[in-house]
Parts: sequence; C-alpha cells; structure tokens
Amino acid sequence: MKPGARAYHIGAAIQKTVARAGFSVVRELTGHGIGRTIHEEPTIPNYGDPSFSHVLTEGLVFTIEPLIAAGSARAVTLGDGWTVRTRDRSRAAHYEHTVFVTSNGAERLTA
Repeated sequence: MKPGARAYHIGAAIQKTVARAGFSVVRELTGHGIGRTIHEEPTIPNYGDPSFSHVLTEGLVFTIEPLIAAGSARAVTLGDGWTVRTRDRSRAAHYEHTVFVTSNGAERLTA
C-alpha cells in the first residue's frame, strides 16, 4: 500500500482474506485515523465499500481493526455500552495494528 491508495482498498483485502478462510468480518466496527485524538478520520472499513474513499496520504497514521467471526457478521453491543459480541454468539477475535503511511509504502508500528 502506497500513498494514493484508498481506505476501502484495505477493507477489500481484509474481507477477501477472511472470506477465503471461511470466516466473516463484523461490519459495525472499523479502523480509524490517529492524530491529536485516538479516533479520527479516516474510517478504515474491514470490508470493501467504495464509499470509504479517503485517500491515504504520506504521514497518515491509522489503525486496522478487524473483528473476525466464525459465524454471523452482525454484532450487538450489550447494555454496558462496551461489550460487543456476534449476534449469533459465534466465536470471534479482534486484531489491531497501527500503520504509518510513508513515501515508500506502509510501515506497521505494532508488533
């Protein structure tokens, strides 16, 4: 990924990889930009949706945060306002990486 790519390109790659393995991507949660605050634009979807057309520019820092499920791609947030689970209660895993866009491409900042 180099400057000029769009946010949905990341999501399309995630969705394709996850579906190929027989899992689904929960759509209610996304990655996001990081700057002066932790949750900033752009929104980085975990699925290919061209409406997320933000251009990734050199110097941008963002997270990729797929929630990958063994069953339903739909999620619900519980009454505590924090806990998220799949609608069908299938097993799921959440991953997060922070990425920095350089002139030569992307650099992952997290292990």
